[in-house]
Amino acid sequence: MTPKKKTTAKKKPARASGKRPAAPQKSATVSRKAQHVELVVHEKVAFRGVTTGFERYSFEHNALPEVDFDEIDLSTEWLGRKLHAPLIISSMTGGYADAVDINRSLAKITEEFGLALGVGSGRQALEDDRFLKSFSVVREEAPTALIFANIGAIEVASLSKKGEILKLQKLIDLIYADALAIHLNPLQELLQPEGTRDFRGVLSAIEECSKVLKLPIIVKEVGAGISKSVAKQLLDAGVDTIDVAGGGGTSWAGVEILRNKQGERAALDPFWDWGIPTSDAVIEIAPLKDHCSFALIASGGISNGLEIAKSLALGADLAAIARPIMEALITHGERGLRTFIESVLFQLRGALFLTGSQNIAELKKQTLRTAQR
Repeated sequence: MTPKKKTTAKKKPARASGKRPAAPQKSATVSRKAQHVELVVHEKVAFRGVTTGFERYSFEHNALPEVDFDEIDLSTEWLGRKLHAPLIISSMTGGYADAVDINRSLAKITEEFGLALGVGSGRQALEDDRFLKSFSVVREEAPTALIFANIGAIEVASLSKKGEILKLQKLIDLIYADALAIHLNPLQELLQPEGTRDFRGVLSAIEECSKVLKLPIIVKEVGAGISKSVAKQLLDAGVDTIDVAGGGGTSWAGVEILRNKQGERAALDPFWDWGIPTSDAVIEIAPLKDHCSFALIASGGISNGLEIAKSLALGADLAAIARPIMEALITHGERGLRTFIESVLFQLRGALFLTGSQNIAELKKQTLRTAQR
């Protein structure tokens, strides 16, 4: 798939609205981003009773692999670019002061290992220019990596209704993005103290982005999964890549429940485990590739190379990891993150070795056994 060419949006003069300055909203966005990182790294926000489902599957062991471990090829192609491995460092943060150093480190490791990187939501960058460095630093540190910008579906729908979709070009240009990810998060918005619960116009706005912005469009969930029926709608709207971001890992419902007032949490708690398990979402959507050309990303609770291998065998083209990467970086610095990535790639290569697969294409042909319950 060849990336679409970028266009530069013409800046429109600002119009006086007569409304109060939006400073409180800007501050809320910045504060929320910092809170999210703090809760994800330091609190127990995993799904409680729902798993990714990968534990239900196992590879058939090949005692005669007939391959050289050191010559196994993990490379793959996505959006017309070659990656050294089918691993994406998922969109996590940006838009506040401490995000500069975090994104700098994520970008360095992405460039070093030849991976792909998603930048955190760029909503704050559209609100004001205080923390643009937290986004631009990514391309500075990863000049050749495949990098994609990221924005929430609610923001996209709002811009579309105002005829301002081209304002998203600011995010694209800020990091010289190779693609734009639009994240769907109705569950998170439902439970957020400051959430937006009007999702009307989101699908048409995504379609507009696909037509107007001359680069690939990725649509991803944030931990509750994407169903087959929704995937069909997205593909009909012109989306190039779907990231299922399913249930079983970090519960963003849990994150938002903890951000609510103590007395309000009990009413929200039943939603903690809401979502489609990651493996189920991959299995449901993968057959659509027989009729439509698109890339499928498995994410949501993936924490090691064996789970990446299973996701590929179930039909995904790539996998993305978020929380374990952030934990490794925050806890042990760049050295710890580098060690974590090396371990994940060793595990993935090991899965290929033990199934007799020389490359990713051969791994994807392997049959997974369903574990006895």
